[in-house]
Amino acid sequence: MKNPNSQSSKSGSDPTPPKPRLSFLPAIPSWVIGLGIGLIVLFIFSSVSKSFWYFEVIENDQVGVTIEAGEIQGVLQPGIAYDFGLFVDLVKITTSAVAITVDDPELITIDKQRIGLEVTADVFRPREADIVISNYSRYRNIYLNDESLQQRMTAFTLQAMKVCVGDKKFDEAVIGSGGDDLRACIDDELSGLAEPLGLEVRNVAVPQISISPEVQAGLDAIVQSRLSTEKAKQDVEKAKQEALAQQAVEEGRIRVDQSKLQEEARQQAILQDIKRQQLEAELAVIEQEKINTQAQLELTSLQQKVADQQALVDIAKELALATLYEKYPSFVALQIALANSSAIKDTDKLIFTPDGVFPNLIFSNGSTLPTYNVTP
Repeated sequence: MKNPNSQSSKSGSDPTPPKPRLSFLPAIPSWVIGLGIGLIVLFIFSSVSKSFWYFEVIENDQVGVTIEAGEIQGVLQPGIAYDFGLFVDLVKITTSAVAITVDDPELITIDKQRIGLEVTADVFRPREADIVISNYSRYRNIYLNDESLQQRMTAFTLQAMKVCVGDKKFDEAVIGSGGDDLRACIDDELSGLAEPLGLEVRNVAVPQISISPEVQAGLDAIVQSRLSTEKAKQDVEKAKQEALAQQAVEEGRIRVDQSKLQEEARQQAILQDIKRQQLEAELAVIEQEKINTQAQLELTSLQQKVADQQALVDIAKELALATLYEKYPSFVALQIALANSSAIKDTDKLIFTPDGVFPNLIFSNGSTLPTYNVTP
C-alpha cells in the first residue's frame, strides 16, 4: 500500500486514483487490537466464574467458610478446598494470634488513687465450626479484618481495666502480689467479654503500671519511712544479737573457767584419793610389819624357850654322861676303845713300837724311809 501523502517520483505513472480513508482512526496494528479484545474477554470470564466455582488452599492458620447464594454451607479445616455451583464462594478466616496493646493512664482505684496501666494480650478467632457458623454473620468484620478485631478488643480491654482497678485499693492493685491479682482479674473480665463473640483471649499481661508524680513522691516517702523504721528495727535487733553474742561469749568463757575449776577439783580429788589409798596401803604395810614383828618376837621367844629346853636337855645328857663316866671308869675305857675302833679304816695300818723308838716307813717299791722326831 502506498502512502497517499507521499509524492511519486513519476507523476502520472499510476492512473488508478487512491481510496478514501478516515483520518480520525489511528494507525493501530491488528495484533494489538486482538490482544486487547482477548484480555477483556478473559477478565469478564474470570469475574463471572468466581460466582460459579472456586479452587483454594486453606493454610494451617486458617479455616474456610463455604458460602452458596449468601448462605453458609460449612466450615473447612486446612487443606485444599474446591466446589462448583451457582454463586459459590470461599471465605478464609485467619485463626493465628492477633496481638493487642492497650494503655490507659487515668484509672481510679476504690480509694481514689490514680494509676496507669498497660495491658497486652493475644486474641484468637474461633476454629470450631459451630461457633464460626453461629457468629459469622454478626461478627464478619471482626473475623476477617484485624483492625476491626483490635478496635473491639481495645474497647473490651479498657472496660476490663476500669472494672478491675475500680474494685481494688491502691496497695492491692500496685504493691506486692496485687499486680498478679490485678492481671488475673483483667484476664477473667476480658475473656468474659470476648467469649460471646467466639473469641479466645490468652497471654494477658500487665507489663507496666504507672502512677502520678505526686503519688510516686508519697510512695517514696512511705518507702523511706518504712526503710528508716526497718533500719531502726534492724539496728535494735543487731544490738540485741550482738548483746546475745557477747553474752554467749562470756557464758562460754565462764563455762570454760568452770570446767577448768571442776577439772582441777576432780583431779585434786583423784590425787587425794590416790594419796589416801597410798597411806592406807602404807598403814596396812606397817600394820602387817607390826604383826610380823610381833610374830617374830613371839617366834624368837618360843625359839629361845626351845633352845633353853634343848640346852637343858643337852646339859642333862652331858651331866648324865659325866656322872656315868665318873661313876664307872671302865665305861670310859670302853668309849675310848669304841672311838678308836670307829676311827680306824680298813686301809689303815697300825705299828706298835716300844716307847722311845721311831718306826721306819715301808713303801711298796721296797724302799724304807726312816722317821725322825722334829719336835724339840
